[in-house]
Amino acid sequence: MNALVATNRNFKLAARLLRLDSKLEKSLLIPFREIKVECTIPKDDGTLASFVGFRVQHDNARGPMKGGIRYHPEVDPDEVNALAQLMTWKTAVANIPYGGAKGGIGCNPGELSVSELERLTRVFTQKIHDLIGVHTDVPAPDMGTGPQTMAWILDEYSKFHGYSPAVVTGKPIDLGGSLGRDAATGRGVLFATEALLNEHGKTISGQRFVIQGFGNVGAWAAQLISEQGGKVVAVSDITGAVKNSKGIDIPSLLKHAKEHKGVKGFHGVDPIDPKSILVEDCDILIPAALGGVINRENANDIKAKFIIEAANHPTDPEADEILSKKGVVILPDIYANSGGVTVSYFEWVQNIQGFLWDEEKVNSELKNYMTKGFKDVKEMCKTHDCDLRMGAFTLGVNRVARATVLRGWEA
Repeated sequence: MNALVATNRNFKLAARLLRLDSKLEKSLLIPFREIKVECTIPKDDGTLASFVGFRVQHDNARGPMKGGIRYHPEVDPDEVNALAQLMTWKTAVANIPYGGAKGGIGCNPGELSVSELERLTRVFTQKIHDLIGVHTDVPAPDMGTGPQTMAWILDEYSKFHGYSPAVVTGKPIDLGGSLGRDAATGRGVLFATEALLNEHGKTISGQRFVIQGFGNVGAWAAQLISEQGGKVVAVSDITGAVKNSKGIDIPSLLKHAKEHKGVKGFHGVDPIDPKSILVEDCDILIPAALGGVINRENANDIKAKFIIEAANHPTDPEADEILSKKGVVILPDIYANSGGVTVSYFEWVQNIQGFLWDEEKVNSELKNYMTKGFKDVKEMCKTHDCDLRMGAFTLGVNRVARATVLRGWEA
């Protein structure tokens, strides 16, 4: 099931639980604006190349729209729509004053030189500069983009509007980026996991974890969990998968993955088939890679008691049903991975104030937001007698619906 169908399905279930008016329900689904632009650049060899750039701005009832920009060859409009909509609910669940957006350019960043990527980013910014802004729509990095991409967008945007560091987040520290932003999503996953385990009378210490994905989020989550005494027994990434039932030495694995661009070939572990990573024996499974990886084919074989969705949309609705019958507790993506956008919000606040926070303040504020977020989700679960995913969706949708009605926008 694709991401858009699944997201719409969750939205409709939440709308039904909240007894939303059908006109309001319909208007909440329609994106505020969809932008599609042609970006033509001279390549290094002098030939011209054209790429399609786009931005879906989903909703701005609660504040400026917020969401990543990805550079990827298969940029599917449906997926971007789903991710923009997910950002609307995610920012509402986190209770930060944003709406949702998502965008990107259909290109293969690996096949472009740094100077070609810079030209492409600047042309894209020229095409959309009057449609984004500090109080309109604030982009951030996503797949295939990073702090340098944000620096180029900031510079190009500032040529038109004056120096505006708050127009993008995820910037390099030297240009107004926030301390703690790099670890934010992984650290949010840690705080979310602590809040959930606390509810069940457990702590991270001594629990066995399996982590699928060892990019930014998976690697930080592994590091922070092992520092808290959690035992990471298996890890996978695009190069392969490794396992050690006594617990993997995470600091050494991080060093190895950095040097060898992946976990493959690490010593003191057994290599395993990456396809089997999700069904390895553990207490807590953290999918931190792609969407749709937990589905009806493998859901029955999952041994974890808890699943923390660090990736976007890793669990298909069919798998959701199978797992809930087995009594597996799933902490949904729109809450579990909201640490990144929360610290993006802190970065934006620091830029607007022109006042830099120290890292300790960033991390303690993040913990406050994640802990309060979990309480709010649980409250909705009690009110509507539903699981955590519907608790989070009803919380997010309800906040956006209330803002929409208060602003007098309902149809």
